[in-house]
Amino acid sequence: MPKSDAYEAPGGPMTPEAQAIARTLSQDFVDRIDAALLSQAKTSWRKVAMVVGLTMSDSALTVPGLPDLFYGERVKALVARGDLVARGDLDYMRYSEVRLP
Repeated sequence: MPKSDAYEAPGGPMTPEAQAIARTLSQDFVDRIDAALLSQAKTSWRKVAMVVGLTMSDSALTVPGLPDLFYGERVKALVARGDLVARGDLDYMRYSEVRLP
């Protein structure tokens, strides 16, 4: 499971190669990733890096060449949609946290 430096530094943008891989994902697959991210969140605060890492550890949800940055972007989308609540700067996975509302 390759990790970018988004754990330590601001993430993104993804490389053109990673963006091309992300564009090939079906909406159903992205929905499954979102569901897995939500399943790793709790009602108490949890580091975004942990939520992303646990999700990426599911071999059914990993795609060669798709970086953790993509999963971090999905966390941001879930926060924007109101499915998760965040604190900290979501560009720093290790230093931000999410929880279920």
